[in-house]
Amino acid sequence: METKLVILSAPSGAGKTTIVKYLLDNGLNLAFSISATTRPIRGNETEGEDYYFLTIQKFKEKVENNEFVEWEEVYKDLFYGTLKSELERIWANGNNVLFDVDVKGGINLKNKFGTNSIAIFIMPPSVAELENRLIKRGSDTPEKIRIRVEKAKDELKLANQFDTVIVNHQLDKAKEETLKIVSSFLGR
Repeated sequence: METKLVILSAPSGAGKTTIVKYLLDNGLNLAFSISATTRPIRGNETEGEDYYFLTIQKFKEKVENNEFVEWEEVYKDLFYGTLKSELERIWANGNNVLFDVDVKGGINLKNKFGTNSIAIFIMPPSVAELENRLIKRGSDTPEKIRIRVEKAKDELKLANQFDTVIVNHQLDKAKEETLKIVSSFLGR
């Protein structure tokens, strides 16, 4: 069986994680690739379910040992990456891989896996709406929100490097559109 990879990327606050959960709930033979990160665990997150939480030193050791398919220093001393062992775990169970990754990680994965993957960029309706969503989320300080919005402006310029761009103006429509695209990709 040829396994396929579905890559979802977006600026923080664009609705990517909600859409990923929707795809997982729709019987598409997809399994979620759990990323590794050096950021602290938040609220009700679970180690090995939401992320693999690593120290900076441990993350760098894994980089040195070539244990990542891709990795990125997203912010200073804040690393995210996809462990090769994650893909092996998912493939061993006969599933296709679903990624929820930052924009540069998404581009790196697409470049690595080519036509075996589809890269979908979830676009916010506007930078102002993205900022409103981050404020409503209530999990970041005003300074962190400012940094995320500035980063999002740069990330939006990279949308043309993805196979498909879905504007998340209305969440239910964005979820349905993504499901249709992913179903078609997996079925071909």
